[in-house]
Amino acid sequence: MNLKFAIMLLCAYLLGAIPSGLWLGKRVYHKDIRTLGSGNIGTTNTFRVLGKKAGLIVLFMDMFKGTFAAALPYLFGSFSHPFYNPLLIGLAAVIGHSFSIFDHFRGGKAVATSAGIVLAYNPLFFLICWLVFGSLVYFTRMVSVASMLGMVIIVGLSFFFHDLLLSGVAIILMCFIIYMHRDNFKRIRTGTENKVPFGFGYHKNSNK
Repeated sequence: MNLKFAIMLLCAYLLGAIPSGLWLGKRVYHKDIRTLGSGNIGTTNTFRVLGKKAGLIVLFMDMFKGTFAAALPYLFGSFSHPFYNPLLIGLAAVIGHSFSIFDHFRGGKAVATSAGIVLAYNPLFFLICWLVFGSLVYFTRMVSVASMLGMVIIVGLSFFFHDLLLSGVAIILMCFIIYMHRDNFKRIRTGTENKVPFGFGYHKNSNK
């Protein structure tokens, strides 16, 4: 394996492995979010357990560590090499986020980190992805459903960009994100999945 490629993969993995929610919760709020809420260290549980400010910080940290990882080929001046594509390097950050060396190879579900990779590769597609995700969160009020259904829609939309690598990576991320949400399926089926405190129908239900 080319040394430069190996270094980029390692750096991308380590960037992705930074457990933003866990470290923020412990060092600033003196709480271990792995023992609270859903037990996940990602953005959604951070919002739920630590509040809006902490949730936004973790959202941007998790997203931009994907962006920085995917930008490594540009920083190394190697973006012209087919194996140094930002999408491929960025996948190492997704693995790092979900299987973090700093958290006993556990982690989050990589939705925000995946979005960060797309931001570095194709900002227009990134905006489309967030529009799809945001709309689904609003109408379903369930981040898990928005993440899984959103990835299915995003895979379909990726084909309009006529970029086989983008579509291929989108399919990989779709399968990975759906797998990471496998426990959510049980709660969705039983009607016990957590919902966000806003969105379509929220005020109507809250006034009953």
